[in-house]
Amino acid sequence: MITDAMWDRISPLMLADPVRGRRWADHRRTLEAIAWKYRTNSPWRDLPDELGPFQTAHKRLIRWAVDGTWEMVLTAVLAAADADDDIDWTVSVDSTVVRAHQHAAGALKKGRHTPASPPITRSDAPAAG
Repeated sequence: MITDAMWDRISPLMLADPVRGRRWADHRRTLEAIAWKYRTNSPWRDLPDELGPFQTAHKRLIRWAVDGTWEMVLTAVLAAADADDDIDWTVSVDSTVVRAHQHAAGALKKGRHTPASPPITRSDAPAAG
C-alpha cells in the first residue's frame, strides 16, 4: 500500500492530465493497481474492482515506462532514501540468484561435434595402497 509519505514524494513526478481527451484516472489508485499486480503476481484480468479497470493500469504502466516517469520516480526515491541514510547498498549475489547463460554452462554448439575422450590407459606403476 502506498503511504501518504510515499505519495507526497511521488505525486509531483506524475504527469498531468493530457491537454486533449478525458481526465486520467487517479494516479494513486493506478499505482496501487500496478503494485498489487506485481505484489501478487496475478494476471491483469484479476485486478480487484476497487483498483479500477485493468486496462487503465496496464496502459499507464506502459506509458510511464516509455516516457521515463518510472526512472524519475526511482531516482527521486533513491536520492531521498540515500539523503536520509535510510538505504543500505550492500548487495550479495550468488549462484542461486544469478544463472549462467546456456553457452557458459558448456552446452554443445550446433554443428560442432566434440571429439570422444581419449582412451584410458593403465599405468605400470603399482597401485597405491
